[in-house]
Amino acid sequence: MELDLAKEQLPSTQSKVNDHTPDHINQQIERETEASVNYYKRQGEGEIQARINELDYEWDTERLMKVNMASVAALSTLLAVKGNRKWALLAGASSAAIIQHALQGWTPAIVVFRKLGVRTVDEINREKKALQNLLNKPE
Repeated sequence: MELDLAKEQLPSTQSKVNDHTPDHINQQIERETEASVNYYKRQGEGEIQARINELDYEWDTERLMKVNMASVAALSTLLAVKGNRKWALLAGASSAAIIQHALQGWTPAIVVFRKLGVRTVDEINREKKALQNLLNKPE
């Protein structure tokens, strides 16, 4: 019963970021992904494989969020220890933002990242799968 309650209150791990991103931004990211796949349809296998390799290293929203919030927490903790203790409030806010993102998929930083075109791991994997399908396409 508790698990059912959690399912009702928490968004899906795979859709939480998209669910909290305005539709026009999700659509823009989708259009850019489709444009990339369409570009590579006209390229050779080497170029397609190189793009797949690039995608293996593309930073997704989760990684960017974790690095940014952890960096803010570490820097503000250091400033609190070395200087003014009020900096500890920023470390606490950063930790709260990480927790909120993990549970709900939304933070102000994610809104900015999405506007900048940062994709979720699922969106990156969709492009990879489409490119892999181009490589495996019978001629």
